[in-house]
Amino acid sequence: MPLRSDAQHNRERILTVALAELTRSGDVPLSAIAKKAGVGQGTFYRNFPNRQSLVLEVYQYGVQQLSDSAAHLLAAHAPDRALREWMDRLAEYAMVKAGLADALRKATSGSGSLAGLGYGPLTSAVTLLLRANHEAGTIRPGVTPEDFMLAIAGLWHIDPQGDWQTRATRLLDLVMDGLRAGAPG
Repeated sequence: MPLRSDAQHNRERILTVALAELTRSGDVPLSAIAKKAGVGQGTFYRNFPNRQSLVLEVYQYGVQQLSDSAAHLLAAHAPDRALREWMDRLAEYAMVKAGLADALRKATSGSGSLAGLGYGPLTSAVTLLLRANHEAGTIRPGVTPEDFMLAIAGLWHIDPQGDWQTRATRLLDLVMDGLRAGAPG
């Protein structure tokens, strides 16, 4: 059953606040998140019965927002520009995810990995962006989502505490140049 609009708004506000707060500190009290989101404890715990459910939902929420942005970027920009801007958003999310690492590690200890939680939405976004670029002739033919994910894997090795923006921009510019090489258009 879908949530009422006010309940959905409360849930999204909790997730937005939780993403910011958990990025700063994986140990932020849940009561502080509820207070900053402007919801009572009952509302908070109806949505997220424990820390693990909140942390996992925050991760999935961020991945879904990133994935959804692909279609919006394609509607507003040429396919190659949309792809490059999406890559910047992915890099920024990778650094946020690094800030969530402690909370994610605690939330998933004993329950497996996070790989499955984000793979589907991200693959869908990459597939959409690559298809638009193939159709426009702005990237080389035959690039698969798996090729793309391997090419950008260096993002996960960038230190989020250092000058990550400069390093990510350089890496993603190199990847984009490689995607454009051999493009028919």
